[in-house]
Amino acid sequence: MAQLDNVIADLLSIEGASGAAIVDIDSGMALAAGGTPGFDLNVAAAGNSNVVRAKLRTITDLELKDDIEDILITLQGQYHLINVLRGQGNAGLFIYLVLNRVTGNLALARHKLRAVAGAVSV
Repeated sequence: MAQLDNVIADLLSIEGASGAAIVDIDSGMALAAGGTPGFDLNVAAAGNSNVVRAKLRTITDLELKDDIEDILITLQGQYHLINVLRGQGNAGLFIYLVLNRVTGNLALARHKLRAVAGAVSV
C-alpha cells in the first residue's frame, strides 16, 4: 500500500488537485485515497465506478474495438477526471482525481495524470 500512497501524493501535488483515489471498478472500493475535496471520496469512488462500468458496457454494446482513456466530468467549481488503468497488474482499476476549476489547469492536470497512471502497479 505504500506505493499506492505515493501515487496519491503524486496526484495531490498536481496544481489545483483537492482529492484523489485509486478505485476497483467492480467493487467501487477505493484502494487508496487522499485529499480534502469537500465530500466523501469513498462515496464518490463507488459512484464513479458505476460511470466507468456503464461506459464499458456501452463500448461493448456498440462493438467498438477501443479502450477508455479518460472520462471528464465538469462541474461548476470542479473537474472530476477518471483515468482507467490498463497496464499489467492494474487492470480493473481507475484513478479518480478532483481538480479545482479556478486553481487548476485542466490540460496540464490531464498530462500529469497520464504520466502518474503509466507508473502505477499494484
